[in-house]
Amino acid sequence: MKKLISLAVITTVLVCLCAPVFAAPKTDVYIGITSVGDKHLPAIGLPQFVADAQSESAAQLVRETLRADLLFARYFDINEDGPAFNASKLSQTMTGWARARASYLLVGSISYSEPYYTIKIYVYDLSTRTAVFSKAFKGTKTSLRRLAHIASDQITAALTGKRGIADTKIAFANNATKHKEIYMVDYDGENLQKLTNDKSIALLPRWSKDGRIYYTTYKYRNPDIFAIDLKAGKIAPVIIRGGLSLIGGVSPDGKALVFTSSGGANPSIYIYNLETHKKQRITNKASVDGSPSYSPDGKYITFVSNRAGNPQIYVMELATGQTRALTKNFNWSDSPQWSPTGEWIVFSGREAPYHPMDIFLVDLTGTQIRRLTTDAGSNEDPTWSPDGRFIAFTTTRNGSRQLYLMDMDGSAPHVLADLPGDSFTPHWSF
Repeated sequence: MKKLISLAVITTVLVCLCAPVFAAPKTDVYIGITSVGDKHLPAIGLPQFVADAQSESAAQLVRETLRADLLFARYFDINEDGPAFNASKLSQTMTGWARARASYLLVGSISYSEPYYTIKIYVYDLSTRTAVFSKAFKGTKTSLRRLAHIASDQITAALTGKRGIADTKIAFANNATKHKEIYMVDYDGENLQKLTNDKSIALLPRWSKDGRIYYTTYKYRNPDIFAIDLKAGKIAPVIIRGGLSLIGGVSPDGKALVFTSSGGANPSIYIYNLETHKKQRITNKASVDGSPSYSPDGKYITFVSNRAGNPQIYVMELATGQTRALTKNFNWSDSPQWSPTGEWIVFSGREAPYHPMDIFLVDLTGTQIRRLTTDAGSNEDPTWSPDGRFIAFTTTRNGSRQLYLMDMDGSAPHVLADLPGDSFTPHWSF
């Protein structure tokens, strides 16, 4: 049966409140992500890293991780067809890579002194023959991939002035244990970590900018909101035993949650102040309202409501309560998420009964609606990368519900993490 957040989940949860809880492509639009291999992309020359005898495998891991990160970023091509790096013959090395049509030269060295690896990375602009990036990183074996991600993001920022996303993570729910638990994975599908052991139903993880993850769980046999403090390694209740509490999102300043609650006659949207612990109801219609998320500036929310019939996407200005519909003709709409740039809202929906769910974009006027997936299973739970260039989502196109990634124009869809069980409600870290 199709899982629809939040109106279908709200319906299921309301039933569960009265019963025990048992632990149990193709695209129509091109927006403009540059493809790898584009002839106009500047090429980074990437020779093998220099390593001592104890660091050869570590050097290969760091280099390959950097290579994959920089290719994924779509700002550069990678050129590996050039001379080996020789620090004593740097000028000749740069000349060789310039002849190989590289714009930059990225070189690295790794050494080991128990228990730490020291990684030194340099990037040279071959047109000026000057170093534009020079950093040293130090860490244990288990931190090598993360250090490579951090270095990749810093190189991207140094060469383009834009932030990288290599050191970001995606939280999601998965039922491989026969329960729904919260997991976390690196943006590239590596370093999977199980974060909860509620042995119940845990779903809807939502990141805050300080690195906490808020989520809804049936741990106490009621849909409550808990917080995972990754730095402290602790999980604590936030809103408990107040009826239905489905987390929607965290405000950009980290001071409030927007969520769906059954406090009134119908499920409505509330804001919970994390400092004062007070709730404020912000929708009060004879309808089911849910799946809220904040705009990047925190002044608006987007949400789903069936107030006009079928569930549609709405936007509300928080200061005035002024609300307007962005969609009108969908048979079902769900899970809207505001883009980090503020220009688009991504959501899952279907245009006719019995059709599978697909991923769409709508602009803030509601006049532009763009389909990103079609004829490829049921596609739901979209979430933006923090730079607004990619979208993670869940899909059944290969049978089980898998985590997928695509460019924001719907192109280049691919498996993010091929995991046992089904995965749900991903959310990308900031």
